[in-house]
Amino acid sequence: MFELHLNGPSSGNPFKDVVLTAVFTTNHRQVRVTGFYDGGGSYRIRFMPDTIGTWSYVTSSSSHDLNGHAGTFDCVAPITPGNHGPVGTAHQYHFEYADGTPYFPFGTTTYAYLFTGEDNAVASLAGMTQARFNKTRACVLPKPLGKGVQPLPFPTSGTGTDGRGGTNDYTRFNPVYFQTLEKRLLELQKANIEADLILFHPYDAWGYKSMPDEVDEFYLRYTIARLSAFRNVWWSIANEYDLVKAKTMSDWDDFFRVTQTEDPYSHLRSIHHSRVIYDHSKPWCTHASLQSYDFEKSTSRREAWNKPIIYDEIQYEGDVDRRWGNLSAEEMTRRFWLAIVNGVYATHGEVFISETGESSWSDAGRLRGDSGPRIAFLRALIERITKAGLNEVEGAYYLSAGMGDEVLLYYFDVHRPARYDFPLSVTANFSATLIDPFHMTTTTLPGTFTGKSRISLSNKPYQAVLFQKVSSAKGKATPSNESQVPSNEP
Repeated sequence: MFELHLNGPSSGNPFKDVVLTAVFTTNHRQVRVTGFYDGGGSYRIRFMPDTIGTWSYVTSSSSHDLNGHAGTFDCVAPITPGNHGPVGTAHQYHFEYADGTPYFPFGTTTYAYLFTGEDNAVASLAGMTQARFNKTRACVLPKPLGKGVQPLPFPTSGTGTDGRGGTNDYTRFNPVYFQTLEKRLLELQKANIEADLILFHPYDAWGYKSMPDEVDEFYLRYTIARLSAFRNVWWSIANEYDLVKAKTMSDWDDFFRVTQTEDPYSHLRSIHHSRVIYDHSKPWCTHASLQSYDFEKSTSRREAWNKPIIYDEIQYEGDVDRRWGNLSAEEMTRRFWLAIVNGVYATHGEVFISETGESSWSDAGRLRGDSGPRIAFLRALIERITKAGLNEVEGAYYLSAGMGDEVLLYYFDVHRPARYDFPLSVTANFSATLIDPFHMTTTTLPGTFTGKSRISLSNKPYQAVLFQKVSSAKGKATPSNESQVPSNEP
């Protein structure tokens, strides 16, 4: 990220009164970027170049002090580990980084991570790193944190930000609040974690969910100008958009269009629902973000939307009394596997009760559940066996996903067959591996398999079998191959 810092006027309301843009040029390409006021007479323009070479820039502004600044800089190849550029969609239903490196979202939910206190942020990041989550869903605007704990500072100025009434001045932002967000984004970036930024939400005690239309757009433009140059940013227009009663469907469509227009880099864009699923076929949606765990509907949804699908809220591992917040680690692990064998992705969440008032994981606290390592195990498996992602095998008797004749992953879910005749391709020879997703064990079966192959299984639920192509097969299909589970299989 290139950043240009300029000094300019501080009188009046610089957030609204001063217009600042810059045009960045390399060879025949030009990219127009909007700057922003950062308080104290300080203005910034941030730019995320996508091409190696020399770039030039020149500023334009309604302020004489900010107008006509010009310069050049060199964009070089990435030098930090894990910097593959921003994530985009690929292979119709999947994702990859800008440099072509595969990206498979195995994310979590930490709504308050961007504006929480330092101790919570440190604990939360440590948990994300330990569990190898590579995406987190986080709110840009504050939300109540429980037991009288409120986020400080607030994103706007005014007496209403104390939670006791009063008036918010939505036309004056608090740069310190956004500087905290930016610090957290860089922390995530260094840990190779994507930030799925939730721009609106209904969990609000200060009026942000019911701002006037012109203020909504003003907030969007300012936020995008500040944050879009961070390579690990995604845009989630809202969390549970249909619970924000002050907005209409046309409002949400408009927010998508503003975001698409103002973001020079076309970061990923989605919206999350409570009960009414948004029409993700609309052109400004890059992928679907769902609150659901009805993975069996994924095929029809892919056919309707032709986009990747992330089930971003599949309920929570935890122990609260609400039905959505007390899944076992086994069930959370199971739902991640169901997502993968249906050709889609899932997002983790956790809510455990704390008698001391400690923030739950979903509000950027300490990771306390047991599904994290199991999800990391699945992520490592997928990253090892495919570079493009797995697609559901339609018509299969048991849940399975694959990629051509190269790899095939079966998941038996609650079923516990003692044996199964796998209908493998006759054009390839496959290795076979038995997998226990919760105990995180793998057992390689001896020999290779082609055509109809009978394999004895462990007679336990929630088991998986992975087939990987090792060579091409010639001639007719061989008779049924038969293999027994080794005695040391758990």
